[in-house]
Amino acid sequence: MQVSKKTTLASAMEIGIFIYNNVEVLDFCGPFDVFCTANRFTNQHINVSLVAPTHSPVKTRGGLSVNPHYSIHGHPKFDLLLVAGGQYKEVINNPTVLRWLAETARHTPECASVCTGVFIYAQAGIIDGKHVTTHWNDIQTLQTQFPQLHVIKEKRFIIDNNFISSAGITAGIDMSLSIIQSRFGKSVATKVAQYMDYNTQL
Repeated sequence: MQVSKKTTLASAMEIGIFIYNNVEVLDFCGPFDVFCTANRFTNQHINVSLVAPTHSPVKTRGGLSVNPHYSIHGHPKFDLLLVAGGQYKEVINNPTVLRWLAETARHTPECASVCTGVFIYAQAGIIDGKHVTTHWNDIQTLQTQFPQLHVIKEKRFIIDNNFISSAGITAGIDMSLSIIQSRFGKSVATKVAQYMDYNTQL
């Protein structure tokens, strides 16, 4: 579902993916792989970084330990900021993270969420009035907790101006491919999906 046309990004893309303890692995690894693979098929550089609350390793929901490239206290200016989903109960109550997200999102041309990452944006108060989606199991919770959002179910991803949200886990791959298609064209997105041996639902 596309509510309105997205803002076109600059020639080169600087992408930040926000992760935190108990993040869902595929929520950030799926998009990370899409963007890194796309970098092989375009002559315009795509740089992808993982950003976390601190420089300390992040322990994912499955126990995988991941070293972020940056902390929220020092990172490049992003063209796209993506917040991954997971068990977000701790991070959503971190006022430092919420202030950072609100400030960073205001100065980022395009923002996105995978799965329950949308809850963190909503808690930061920066997507009020947006059409959004999330994991099917969290649709009702999102609508109840944030009635100011227009929550859409049974969609792989939703585009509302410069904010894109996806449904659960693998839907983040489809969303990321749609971002590549919007910026670099359908042929590049198709090559990325083929290389990843992924049957995209674009």
